[in-house]
Amino acid sequence: MKPFPWYAAIGFGLGVLKLPPESFWRMTPRELALAIRALRRPETEPIPRETLDALAARFPDSVHEEATT
Repeated sequence: MKPFPWYAAIGFGLGVLKLPPESFWRMTPRELALAIRALRRPETEPIPRETLDALAARFPDSVHEEATT
C-alpha cells in the first residue's frame, strides 16, 4: 500500500480548489476525492433542482460570526 500523497492533496486543495487551509483540513478524504473527480471528469448533466433543494435543506450553510472584543 502506498503512503497517502499529502503533497499532491495539499497542493490540489490549496492551489487548484483555492480552499483556505482550515476548510481543506476539515474535508474528509472522500470529499477531496470527489472534488478531484469532478474537475477531472465533470458530470454531463447538472443535478435536478429538486435534488439541490433537498441537499440545501439537509445541509444548510451556516455563518459563524466572530465575537468582536
